[in-house]
Amino acid sequence: MTRQRTMDNPLLAELRAIHDMVRRDLAVVRRLADQAAAGAPAAALQEGVRGLQSNGALFQLKVNCLSYCQFVHHHHHLESAMLFPAVRKAAPHLRQTVDRLESDHRVVSDLLDQVEGAARALGGGDAEIRAKLVEALRTLSDHLLEHLAFEEEALEPVLKTWKRWPFHG
Repeated sequence: MTRQRTMDNPLLAELRAIHDMVRRDLAVVRRLADQAAAGAPAAALQEGVRGLQSNGALFQLKVNCLSYCQFVHHHHHLESAMLFPAVRKAAPHLRQTVDRLESDHRVVSDLLDQVEGAARALGGGDAEIRAKLVEALRTLSDHLLEHLAFEEEALEPVLKTWKRWPFHG
C-alpha cells in the first residue's frame, strides 16, 4: 500500500498509524528475543523491557511488556466488537475475510497469553523458560506482522468509502 493511498484515506491512515506503532515495538521485541536466545543476562533483558517502557511509541504512557500484550488484546477486542460488525454490514461480500480476521485475533490472543506467561516466569537462568519466551516472542511477531498487513489490505476498500468511523455516531 502506498503512502499516498493512506494519506487519501484518514481512517486507513489511523488504522495504519496504530499498526505502525505495533510494528516498531515488535522490532524491539524481536531484538530482545534474539538477545535472550544468545544468552543475554536477565538484567539486560529487563533493561530492554524498561527501554520499551520509556522509548517505544506505545510505551510513552509507561506501560511494560505485559501491558503491551493487554494493549493488543484491547485493540483486537475493539475491532471485533465495533469495526468488524460495521464492515460486515457495509460489505457483506467480505464475510469470509472478517471471519479470517476474527480467527487471527483468537490466534494472536493465545500467542499473547504465551508471551505473558513466559515473561512472568523469566527471572533466573532457566534456559527452558528463556527458550519459551524466545519462541513465544518470535511466533507472536511473525503472526502479528502478517495479520496487520492482511487486515490493512483487506479493509482498505471499505475504509475508503467511509468518512468517519460508523460506530462513533
